[in-house]
Amino acid sequence: MTDAGLRQGRASLGLSFGVQGVAFALLVTRIPAIQDQYGISDGLLPVFLAAVPILAGAGSVATEKVVARVGPGVVLRWTQPLVLLALLGVGAGREVGHVALALGVFGLAVGALDASMNMLGVSLQRAYGRSIMLGFHAAYSLGGITGASLAWVGARWDLPLLVSYLPVVVVLLPAALAGSRWYTEGKGPEGAEKTGPGPGGAGGGVSLKLLLPLCLVMSFAYIGDSTVSNWSAKYLQDVLGGSEQLATVPYNVYMVTTLLGRAVGDLGVRRFGAVAVVRGGSLLAAGGFAVVALAPGAWVGMLGFTMLGFGLCVIVPQTFAAAGRMFPGNSDAAVARLNIFNYVGFLVGSPLVGALGDAWSYRGAMLVPMVLVLATLVYARSFGPEPARYGGGHERPHTADVG
Repeated sequence: MTDAGLRQGRASLGLSFGVQGVAFALLVTRIPAIQDQYGISDGLLPVFLAAVPILAGAGSVATEKVVARVGPGVVLRWTQPLVLLALLGVGAGREVGHVALALGVFGLAVGALDASMNMLGVSLQRAYGRSIMLGFHAAYSLGGITGASLAWVGARWDLPLLVSYLPVVVVLLPAALAGSRWYTEGKGPEGAEKTGPGPGGAGGGVSLKLLLPLCLVMSFAYIGDSTVSNWSAKYLQDVLGGSEQLATVPYNVYMVTTLLGRAVGDLGVRRFGAVAVVRGGSLLAAGGFAVVALAPGAWVGMLGFTMLGFGLCVIVPQTFAAAGRMFPGNSDAAVARLNIFNYVGFLVGSPLVGALGDAWSYRGAMLVPMVLVLATLVYARSFGPEPARYGGGHERPHTADVG
């Protein structure tokens, strides 16, 4: 693989992460409008919301089998347009059956898309020989901020969902298809990803015992993330006494700090190593939850959510990268299985905090994700060896300096 090919592959994959960030944000931030358009009751809404990550998990499982035949680039090339068309379908329907079908397609496709994107990211990082995964996830965060902003415009002007979604899909779908021409599966030094020793070498399977710590960390990180996504506004307004306008700010702050943290995170991994960065992020995120739980008022709570953005943002990308290092001969399978726990954390986090908040207190509920994030420290060694070492510890040759 030439240096130019790696740069093109990196840029096209970054575009794909960004497009997915836009699409997902446009869906989740317009849930009230979707509920109104289809007349979905409050009792039925959780069923629809839970179905998407469940189907996404199924899509991730299926992707492991499909990529063994056609490769992750092919899967990503065709699932990304499917996600965008499913989003358009959500906005275009009128009956509950229409939105159920569209969300079902969205869920299955997004699971395959998430898995294949991260498979390509792990293989490109191996080819570069240095940390670049956080940069891809920074593109996703930027896309999320863009999508949330577009959703705000649609809500502000009371635009129908189809009117909000159609221009975005018209722009992003051809851009994603054009960019897919340069998807690249990076090759490690001397074919390490095919013949490396140990559990991930040629003919070796993915050991659940070895992968389990990373699966737990992935779940813990997404429990923390879903807590912020679903409860930050209510917490700031109802518990900390903030105004309705101020209550919209914590999640925006969280998204911006996530973007900033990921934008510079790769430099930290290269300088200090993945283990140190994950430990630091875990401590910062746990501190953020503690500040939120103990905050005397809204502005101190905002400080806590800011800390959470900088802390949580590094964990998920490094978890995928660690799975790739752990199983260099079967990184696609490891990423597909690990990706399932993204959705496990998403499904568990919001109901867990809500149930504890109702039964106990929302301040106390914030301590639960704090403890879970702290548990990441127990598994921090699973993020070694240092990201500059692949294939038995050999330094990557000149392509490490690409782009």
